Amino acid sequence: MYAIIESCGRQYKVSEGDVVFFEKLETEEGKKITFDKVILVSDGKKVEVGTPYVKGIKVEGKVVSHGKGKKILVYKYKAKKNYRRTQGHRQPYTKVEITKIKTAEEKAETKEVQAKAETKKSATAKKEA
Repeated sequence: MYAIIESCGRQYKVSEGDVVFFEKLETEEGKKITFDKVILVSDGKKVEVGTPYVKGIKVEGKVVSHGKGKKILVYKYKAKKNYRRTQGHRQPYTKVEITKIKTAEEKAETKEVQAKAETKKSATAKKEA
């Protein structure tokens, strides 16, 4: 199963277990992050395309680390004017590990399981009282 998500003005193809480098995200290391802007989802048999986004689908990930990319050199030059400038740049990034692609059916199943667990807890609490 894979999905195409939109984040930081770009589109990324992700699947469970992938490690993706996004532009700097304001999330602490070790925290979970959820991407709601899912453009396309495919499970191998069926492809769902959103208009513009697919409803009920979320991609969850865990922030692994923050860092900076390799240095690139920006060189400005004007001929015959003795004008030369060199500038370096390192693009900051956030490394994210994709943990789960949640579909609408999985959400409904987890809600049902949670509801059953809550009813069991309330029933046992009533019996004890």
